Amino acid sequence: MTMSVDAPGTVLLTGATGAIGGALLPRLRETGHRVRCLVRDPARAQLPPDTEVIRGDVLTGEGLDEALAGVTIAYYLVHSMGRAQQDFEEADRQAARTVATAASAAGVSRVIYLGGLPAPGAGSAHLRSREEVASILRDAAPEVIHARAAMVIGPSSASFRMLRELVHRLPIMVGPKWIDTRSQPIAQRDVVEALVRLADLPDPPGDVELGGDEIITYREMMLRFARADGRRQPLIIPVPVLTPRLSSYWVGFVTSVDPGLARPLVDGLSEELIVRTPPPPGVNDAPLNFDDAVSEALSGLPSGRP
Repeated sequence: MTMSVDAPGTVLLTGATGAIGGALLPRLRETGHRVRCLVRDPARAQLPPDTEVIRGDVLTGEGLDEALAGVTIAYYLVHSMGRAQQDFEEADRQAARTVATAASAAGVSRVIYLGGLPAPGAGSAHLRSREEVASILRDAAPEVIHARAAMVIGPSSASFRMLRELVHRLPIMVGPKWIDTRSQPIAQRDVVEALVRLADLPDPPGDVELGGDEIITYREMMLRFARADGRRQPLIIPVPVLTPRLSSYWVGFVTSVDPGLARPLVDGLSEELIVRTPPPPGVNDAPLNFDDAVSEALSGLPSGRP
């Protein structure tokens, strides 16, 4: 079944208070969509005053029926890493099932989920959980699009914050095995624009891989970030015996990123996450290179933030 894309309808946005969701909200509205946001605490959401907001929770299902009423497109941009739950995988599994059941019952036509690029190996717990969520959501609507991206370069991105703070705080750092893993980071702007275009794309594929203009290693990212930020490039000392799990504790100690979020992210850095199947034309045709993505992210940081 192919939905009509002639006239934008009501869109449900989950994750509107996050880095991607917060940037996606105004762009969807600019393109003519009526956007409704599902948030756990409207008083703390800090959304534009004229935003339609429904109090709800994807884990418990609270507010979902009301939020999905009349919705044609739903964005699923939530995860449980870094929250109080001990088992983020089970929490993500439960949330995906709850939303899939509610979306199917409401007759939603298209669900768009942002996950990670496919890992060539076994993948980390974080990456496997993203794949499982995508699989669960397949039954949520006639059209389910799994948009995939690696590290997002943006002012509020947890991965970018880790990169920035490592360079700022460690003039000399040990280089774990994942330091020379290749990846394809993408600017937040390019992810957001791709998500906007996927709302109206006729006959979309089930998987859409998104990446920036370059494939580079994490070592190169650190060195080039330092140059872009006017910092001295860190001295990186190779320590091959430092596993992703051990280095995740190190990153959690050195940076301000919540350890419950840092550990799953770092665990996945040993996987080569690059685009292997280009997205459809018009979705991500001219993404920024790494240096331009970093410059744009730095310009979006609050004044005085290190």
